[in-house]
Amino acid sequence: MDFYLRCGGEMKMDECCGIFGIFAPGCDLAKVTTHALYALQHRGQESAGIALSDGRKVHLRKGPGLVSEQLAKFNELDNINGIAAIGHVRYSTTGDDRQENAQPLLLSYRHGSLAVAHNGNLVNGEELRERLEKEGSIFQTTTDSELIAHLVARYGYSDLESSLKGVLPYLHGAYSFLFLTEDKLICVRDPHGVRPLSLGKWRGYYVLASESCAFDTIGAEMFRDVQPGEMLIIDREGLCSVPVLPVHRQALCIFEFIYFARPDSDINGQNVHLVRKELGRRLAREQPADADVVAGVPDSSMAAASGFAEEIGLPYEVALIKNRYIGRTFIQPSQQERDIGVQLKLNPVRKVIEGKRVVVVDDSIVRGTTSKRLVDMFYRAGAREVHLRISSPPVICPCYYGINTPTYEELIGSHREVEEIRAQIGVTTLGYLSHAGMLAAAGLPAGHFCMACFSGDYPI
Repeated sequence: MDFYLRCGGEMKMDECCGIFGIFAPGCDLAKVTTHALYALQHRGQESAGIALSDGRKVHLRKGPGLVSEQLAKFNELDNINGIAAIGHVRYSTTGDDRQENAQPLLLSYRHGSLAVAHNGNLVNGEELRERLEKEGSIFQTTTDSELIAHLVARYGYSDLESSLKGVLPYLHGAYSFLFLTEDKLICVRDPHGVRPLSLGKWRGYYVLASESCAFDTIGAEMFRDVQPGEMLIIDREGLCSVPVLPVHRQALCIFEFIYFARPDSDINGQNVHLVRKELGRRLAREQPADADVVAGVPDSSMAAASGFAEEIGLPYEVALIKNRYIGRTFIQPSQQERDIGVQLKLNPVRKVIEGKRVVVVDDSIVRGTTSKRLVDMFYRAGAREVHLRISSPPVICPCYYGINTPTYEELIGSHREVEEIRAQIGVTTLGYLSHAGMLAAAGLPAGHFCMACFSGDYPI
């Protein structure tokens, strides 16, 4: 389940954003932040930006598109002797993809400059925005990041930490925030810990990132996860941890393990690749298939497919080849052109498929339209049978915490039984992983995850 799905016309689950922060006076912060954003590019492709402080002023460079498309702008920061920086890659959920919504946002208020980068979604953001607008606030963007900046400015404390302590109890939803002023870097994670955020060390300095894969890219070491409800303040004095919000229930988004995170990332002490492989193993035990080969859908389902194959004792084959040179901008206006987009993104290996009974492992089915096109692709390549296996339970509910999902009506799992879905997609058999199997593979108790899209149990 990758960006070919959006080109193919099915609105699948897409993660909101990736964020990175570093406090390292005198170091080459622009380049380090750029490299980290490359590692987080899978979390957002609509825009990229860097805010960098030299101790007196915060400088900002950002724009639409991929990190590579902003290199010229980012290189303009190379000659600045910085002390701290934050970076952001965006996929829009709250707020559209207009250029002014690119992050970080940089605002000036009576106590100086404030740059903000955000991953997640506030469920009461619209209500707060309407209240502030009635009181005279003027917004330049439609993002939650600008909303919290307005709240901080209104609280009025001279130190950002005190303002945040006053503002955060009013924010309800999923969020990981990075704040940059002239002299400090602050991060906050929501009290449920829905969105991931990690703390690392780089050359004796502290770094923050949505995923630990960013640390590997820049040569940093994972230190620990930022805890739910925790605020970290990083400045020349070092690191200060402040528990600012009470934690009543942890609810890390379980889709981080299923799809969003990079396989080389570690979240809550669990490696994403190994969790996905275990998802495949448990899927094979619960939903075996009488077949000849097992294949995964690039990229996030490959580990689950290999685990399925190992567990069931079938050969694992690379049956779909992904064209990595067609970017997300290949989104065409007509349905016919979008259908062609799927074929350009993925191509079956006919000699692997022809005459075979194939188990195709994917991570989820949302609307079902792309799954049907994938199945048709296997049949056209000569498959005798196609057995579709999904390494998660049926998606039955929308997400309101920073993931782009369709409405109840558009979610095929919300109003159809498995047999109905099987018939609509056109596969020989269809099997989903159970809730218990998913949790067992993730290696943490049910109370540690948000599984609202699978259960309808919304933690916030």
